[in-house]
Amino acid sequence: MTPTGPATGTPYARLRDWFRAHPLAFDAVIAAGSLVAMVAGSFTDPHGSPDGPTFGDRTPDVWSVFAMIAGAAALVMRRRKPFAVLSFTVVITLFELIDDNRPAPIAMSAVVALYTVASRTDRPTTWRVGLATMAALTAAAMAFGPTPWYAQENLGVFAWTGMAAAAGDAVRSRRAFVDAIRERAERAERTREEEAGRRVAEERLRIARDLHDVVAHHIALVNVQAGVAAHVMDKRPDQAKEALAHVREASRSALDELRATVGLLRQSGDPEAPTEPAPGLAVLDGLLDSFRKAGLPVALARADEGLTLPATVDLAAYRIVQEALTNVRKHAGPDAKAEVSVVRVGRTVEITVLDDGTPQVPAPDGSGGHGLLGMRERVGALGGTLTAEPRYGGGFRVQAILPVTPRTGRDGEDT
Repeated sequence: MTPTGPATGTPYARLRDWFRAHPLAFDAVIAAGSLVAMVAGSFTDPHGSPDGPTFGDRTPDVWSVFAMIAGAAALVMRRRKPFAVLSFTVVITLFELIDDNRPAPIAMSAVVALYTVASRTDRPTTWRVGLATMAALTAAAMAFGPTPWYAQENLGVFAWTGMAAAAGDAVRSRRAFVDAIRERAERAERTREEEAGRRVAEERLRIARDLHDVVAHHIALVNVQAGVAAHVMDKRPDQAKEALAHVREASRSALDELRATVGLLRQSGDPEAPTEPAPGLAVLDGLLDSFRKAGLPVALARADEGLTLPATVDLAAYRIVQEALTNVRKHAGPDAKAEVSVVRVGRTVEITVLDDGTPQVPAPDGSGGHGLLGMRERVGALGGTLTAEPRYGGGFRVQAILPVTPRTGRDGEDT
């Protein structure tokens, strides 16, 4: 529990928090209380009259007073040296029980010390030390006391030492239970924070992939059409105007998709966020038309009728086709042609993009650049596989196999 401080909380709470911050002072108060109780008990005669105990009929001797003071003073160190304090209080209690015909209740200091040992050690140690203390003090009281061995004073020594050990063990168990609950709560909090951080990192990576795909695709189209316009501006102005119209259309599409992607980062109080759905295979024809207008002949073959993909798989399939065709337009040469196929095979959907252009040489590390790396990460995050390699006789092939139901984690392996 967090301390309330001197300015807040009840007086009891402030006193409790102060004692928790100063345990030696609390032990001094316990020692003083024990001394008062022992001194008061030493003036009490349990058999003073037929009606019950009497007070003031007996007086402790000097040795008993000294022993009570020494036993109480030892309790001040009960937290720092619990076993030493217990041993000392047991010894002086044994001396009092053996030497005096009317022993003072010095056993109270041994009871407090035994409780401390039990509350700060494990259960086996508590059992061993508790049984030894009970046996020694009870045997001494029964053998050397002024009353018969079965007197209630002797049984009281046994009962008080047993209750001290049991109470200390119960406090230790409760303290361990509370600590375990607190540790689990702290671990759960750390886990929640780590999970939140992981989700943020994954979302950033996903947005970065989308931004890369959008920018790479549309900027490649703009670059091609701008080059065409510059080439035919003087001789064929009509074709140049058409190319510039394609540039304007591609740039508008790029801005729209960038606005939709960045809109995901808006806070709840920001102005309106985009409501358009994420692109998928349903708008694949429009994507291919944009490449055809840029001068890349693209053929499409589909065998996925009636297949409804999850949003994440649908978006990944669209982005893979987009990135693969962008790479064809950028690297395969001006006369390249491309083929796109979408086929359902069992519980998976296969996306294949082929071209017949100049063979592309993968990077030495096999990543093939940021585009292929992004595709591999997309497919791997869904539990699929990706193959990107040159074709025999020329060209390049990109094939992604995506599960109809995406899995969490990176269960798939890239080829």
